[in-house]
Amino acid sequence: MKDSIKHFGFNPENYKLLLIGLGVNILGYILMIGGGAESDNEFNADQLFSTVRITISPILIVLGYGIIFFSIMKKNKKSEIQIENTKQSEIPNSLNKIPKKK
Repeated sequence: MKDSIKHFGFNPENYKLLLIGLGVNILGYILMIGGGAESDNEFNADQLFSTVRITISPILIVLGYGIIFFSIMKKNKKSEIQIENTKQSEIPNSLNKIPKKK
């Protein structure tokens, strides 16, 4: 195969961001755990409706998903440079026939 893919979409920086996002997500879910009563006759509103469970934890979860999304969509700088340096002769003939916009 002459036109095989020579790169993979993720580089080590993408993986680091992905793992950071997963860590933030897991931390958010861990902070959301708890607040239940030991028996059916008890109700502790301070534990159940604490600021950590109602505000901080959902913010961390959304932030974690945002970091994961960014890590997936982030392009490699090396692949952009390679694409810019691609010679016209390396582009398949079918793409050479496409008219260029003025």
